[in-house]
Amino acid sequence: MSDQRPLSRSEQVRQRRSQRAAKELTQTRERAVKPMVKVTSRTKTAPIVVAPKAKKEHRRYNVALGLPEIHLNKPKFSMPRFKANWRFASLVIAVLLGVTIYLALTLPYFQVPAATVSGNNRYTAEELNSVLGVNGKSIFTVQPEQVRVRLLTNYPELLSAEIKVYLPNHVQVTVVERQPVIIWQQGGGYTWIDASGVAFRPKGNVDGLVVVNGVDTPPASHVTVTDPLTPPPYLDEGLVDAILALAPLVPANTTMTYTAADGLGWSDPRGWRVAFGSSAHDMPLKMRVYTALVDTLTASNKIPEFISVVHPDGPFYRMAESSVEETTDENQ
Repeated sequence: MSDQRPLSRSEQVRQRRSQRAAKELTQTRERAVKPMVKVTSRTKTAPIVVAPKAKKEHRRYNVALGLPEIHLNKPKFSMPRFKANWRFASLVIAVLLGVTIYLALTLPYFQVPAATVSGNNRYTAEELNSVLGVNGKSIFTVQPEQVRVRLLTNYPELLSAEIKVYLPNHVQVTVVERQPVIIWQQGGGYTWIDASGVAFRPKGNVDGLVVVNGVDTPPASHVTVTDPLTPPPYLDEGLVDAILALAPLVPANTTMTYTAADGLGWSDPRGWRVAFGSSAHDMPLKMRVYTALVDTLTASNKIPEFISVVHPDGPFYRMAESSVEETTDENQ
């Protein structure tokens, strides 16, 4: 009697699974060591050929000119190629600038022959050109402000000057001359005075000037001059106004005088001296007082030695035969 018992159904299933797994493992191991079969391709492989770039053909243009066998081809233009070289370019630019500057300074085309002067009456263009310093110079070296300073420094007789420069070689100078209104005589000499009190050298003849004989030197003007090219006034502008206001009252062939004590006055041909002071503020009133006082004295057949209207509210006169000064008023 055998000891083996029959296998149950579940055991049989497990046994079959284990046998199947061992079989699959054996087959896998056999396939791993089996050599690979050569693969042979029966289809021919075409090589890849890169097509060369097609050569660009130049287009041809035919123009009908009425003549056979004549063809005009399209013109070809090609620009030269330069390699960028900044050192060489800088050298070329420097050379060109140097040549340009040299030609600008030396070519006669840019040299000033002489300045054109306008506005001058008493001074000729040749006289002014002698101090301008632009004759024969290159137009690029002319500095208008320097020329103006040089001109006004040498000619204080000029009130103003304007300098303009134009290419290729033209310099325009426009001047304004000082206009004299007074001839001031003092110390054996004389000078011209303009309306602002500035003294300058006389030149030529000017009609209608008021002649003043300065016995004493007038006080300095209180006007502050800010422009260094403008000379300081020799006479105060108020004194100039007083001289011009008194000029119509001065008798013919008589010269107005100035003294520090009495100011402006003159010696009247009728036998007396008159003093008006130096202020132009109340000059019209002084002139009316003087006219009324002279009319009163001549009506009384009085010939004074001295008449003073320096103070119009207190005029006085001095008779020739008496040293006593008599005061009067404008209503007397």
